[in-house]
Amino acid sequence: MPHPAHSTVVAGPWTAQSEVPARRTPERRGAGQPPDTVQLREGLLPAQLVTAEALEIFGWRLAFVRRPLFQAPIPVLFDRDGTRHVVIRDDGTLDEHPTLKLRS
Repeated sequence: MPHPAHSTVVAGPWTAQSEVPARRTPERRGAGQPPDTVQLREGLLPAQLVTAEALEIFGWRLAFVRRPLFQAPIPVLFDRDGTRHVVIRDDGTLDEHPTLKLRS
């Protein structure tokens, strides 16, 4: 008598599938392309633009802008060495220790 917890294999008209690796979506960012600064600046608040321009004088670069739904944009700037980053808040002040998680 078969044990009730055992499973049975149902034969069907389908063919056995081989192990297919998970499909990956391609990276949306272009490799090695510098971001378009004009496009990055679109939609930034006036106070954020003033602060970003002031930091760029000292060698900081606008790397990307996070745009969360129904919130102010979050511009992220890196120093010239690429070792530090800051976030410009919507009032134009700097957050030098943001809780932003970055991919490496």
